[in-house]
Amino acid sequence: MPPRNPGEERTTQMPPVNRPTQREPELITHREPDDEFLMAGVADDDDEYYDDEPELTEEEERRLRKKKIWKRVRIGAFVAIGLMILGPVIAIAVAYPLVEWPRPNEIADAQDKTITLLYSDGSEMGKITSPGQNRTMLTYEEIPDNVKNAVMAAEDANFYDNPGFDAKAIVRAVWIQATGGSSGGSGLTQQYIKKATGNEDPTLTRKFTELVKAYKMSNESDHNTILTAYLNTVYFGRGANGFKAASQVYYNKPMKDLTPSEAALISGMIQTPSWSEDEEYAKKRWEFVMGQMLQKKWISQADYDARQFPQPLPFEQTQPAGLDGPLARVSQQVQNEIDSELVGLTMEKAQKVGVTVHTTIDPKMQQAAVDAVNSVMDGQDAELRTSLSAIEPQSGAVKAYYPGKDGLKGIDYAKGTIQEAGSSFKPFDLVAALKMGKGIGDTYDASPRKIAGVEIRNAGNTTCGKQCPIKQAMKESLNTVFYDMVAGPEGTGTKAVADAAHAAGIPKIVRVGGQDKQTLVGEGGNPPTAGISIGADSAQVRPFDMASAFATFAARGIYRAPFFVTKIVGPTGDVLYQHVDQPVPAFDPVETKSRDIADNVTETLKDIPSGPIACASGRPCAGKTGTHELPGSVDQNSKAWMVGYTPQLSTSVWVGKDQGNVAIKNKQGNPIFGSGLPGLMWKKFMDTALAGAQKEPFPKPVPLGNFNPPRKSDPPSTPPSNQQPSNQQPSNTQPSNTQPSQTRPTKPSGCGQIICPPSGQPDPSEDPGTGGRNPGGG
Repeated sequence: MPPRNPGEERTTQMPPVNRPTQREPELITHREPDDEFLMAGVADDDDEYYDDEPELTEEEERRLRKKKIWKRVRIGAFVAIGLMILGPVIAIAVAYPLVEWPRPNEIADAQDKTITLLYSDGSEMGKITSPGQNRTMLTYEEIPDNVKNAVMAAEDANFYDNPGFDAKAIVRAVWIQATGGSSGGSGLTQQYIKKATGNEDPTLTRKFTELVKAYKMSNESDHNTILTAYLNTVYFGRGANGFKAASQVYYNKPMKDLTPSEAALISGMIQTPSWSEDEEYAKKRWEFVMGQMLQKKWISQADYDARQFPQPLPFEQTQPAGLDGPLARVSQQVQNEIDSELVGLTMEKAQKVGVTVHTTIDPKMQQAAVDAVNSVMDGQDAELRTSLSAIEPQSGAVKAYYPGKDGLKGIDYAKGTIQEAGSSFKPFDLVAALKMGKGIGDTYDASPRKIAGVEIRNAGNTTCGKQCPIKQAMKESLNTVFYDMVAGPEGTGTKAVADAAHAAGIPKIVRVGGQDKQTLVGEGGNPPTAGISIGADSAQVRPFDMASAFATFAARGIYRAPFFVTKIVGPTGDVLYQHVDQPVPAFDPVETKSRDIADNVTETLKDIPSGPIACASGRPCAGKTGTHELPGSVDQNSKAWMVGYTPQLSTSVWVGKDQGNVAIKNKQGNPIFGSGLPGLMWKKFMDTALAGAQKEPFPKPVPLGNFNPPRKSDPPSTPPSNQQPSNQQPSNTQPSNTQPSQTRPTKPSGCGQIICPPSGQPDPSEDPGTGGRNPGGG
């Protein structure tokens, strides 16, 4: 065995170097009973002995917790910011190759489709064509700088500085919407994408896709190309797609001849093109665009300071030839209705789709209206103007519309003018009185006298005694009775009359001459003066609305808004819009009470269409004539009316002149009354329109208040003023003591047309059966 080296000897008996010695554990069986308790005490003492960290106070613990919370918040915020930055970048990178932006030539080909109009029986009425149909695409060089600058000022002043979208505008729009405002935030490129695709849904998906397409469009084309595409395809209102068509429908001139101011007005319409005929809105947008152009130095300070609103040509004068005569106005009403909130469509979308519109116009009744006007007005003064509107009471459908013979070249005398209604307004006095608790048998002093300090007179040929029942006073159109009914010491008050008319169908706001006008109010928006009781003062209404209001009487107190469009159908037969009947009790929330009021009014109007204006073959008809006395005259009229109805049809006829304050005479040189030319046109139309229709009688009314007049042997009496339905209160409005003026105040400078609100105070009336004068409201 070889000798071993001493360094190789095993050292198992040696303890590990630097290894601490450990106490040999004791056997459990060797421990004393109290050892565990003693050891626990030692351990506690040791822990206390070696715990050199001071104990935290409550304030220090609270600070420590806050520190930890804010640390987590900071980390979460950094993560969220990172996702906000990287998330959209990643999403855009993924979506970018999957989307395509619309090419302008393809968009132009899809625009300007023809809209077909049908009569109520399904036969074709005509077509609406776009002003830009068959247009050629403009190049960038062909577009004047005035136009380019105006459009950028209106929609995206920093267009040439952004990559297809304006980040600042988007952030600003988000902030405005978050704080309760409304803003789109879309740059010009994004707007092009939105308009071209026709997708305007207020969703994040649509906005994101639109942004990606805009970004891609900016990368694949230049700003000049994008601006040109936009100007060739965007909708400007009035049926015009593209600025070339817009310059024609607003100013009837080529783009190169537009002034910066005119270009600014057209550009301002891009935001809400359906408001193109709202003059207040147009001025607001024009001012904004002009200010933006000044700020960008696209116009000089001198040009800005010298600016004047560039009034566009009337809508009617710039539309392409299509329907003519009264049907041209029907077409305009259809377009207005499509652009309204009622339908929920727009003409812009309708033109892109190429829809078929089913209208309410009955071809037989429409022709009857034309024939009635032409027949009666043949040989009459060429300056006389007239309108005829017919509405179906059970639906609100406009069955015939004759707003004048000149089509789109003249004034719409049905919905484009406001006129004093004369005695045709008196049924609304009666509604207010019935709601107050009176009845058609109640009597009033019919003698000429002062009422509330105003001298009121009647026709000299009245058959009514001093105490005259309301029903007879309505037939003879006695001013003293109705003035007393409203303005007397126990009267209804003027506001109650206005409220009754509004409930029946007279709108509170009407648009006349491009401006909104509040109806049936006094100066400064106060309650009307007592002249409203005889159709004077503020009793100015559109002829069309009188047909609608009397339709409420015919429908037994149920109001239905008048309409022209029953249905809109797409090119594949899909229904894009369908009219829904929305009946509303007019005179009382309880339908039976509203019905009873209307039936009692009808009872007073049934005997008025008589003699030469009685309906043919004994057909039951009801109605009211009216005249408006020429200011300063005692034997001449300036306006005349006949408004009447059967259960199937309500029709309003008006006659006047453009000047509004001149005498109207027939071809024999005699003054025109409601029972004259208007009554004859009304009768001829009603007889023809209803030929072959069932002769429906009016329902027998439920008597309200004192229904039957006192017998001649009974002493005359005035009904008590405190007789009221339990759910009605008399108006607290006190009638004005202002006497109706016999002269017409001076009109504003430059205003000599009938569309200017006339404010003279006549008080003519007439006996509809004899044509007798009633110088006090007719």
